[in-house]
Amino acid sequence: MKRIIGMGIGVVYLGIAYGAYTRAAAGWDTGYGDVGLWWTVIAIILTIAAGGALIGTWIHTQQTDR
Repeated sequence: MKRIIGMGIGVVYLGIAYGAYTRAAAGWDTGYGDVGLWWTVIAIILTIAAGGALIGTWIHTQQTDR
């Protein structure tokens, strides 16, 4: 159950990061470089958080032989 919840949180973070990337692209396309820059920074932070959630969940929910 912990693995499902952790992976779900990681996927939600990836979805939010995708939304931030699309807003950043819209900002760059319309000529608002500052908007594009900060949405890109937010998207990178969210992508790192998603990776941490996915990898951390995978590592910490492995079966041990003890």
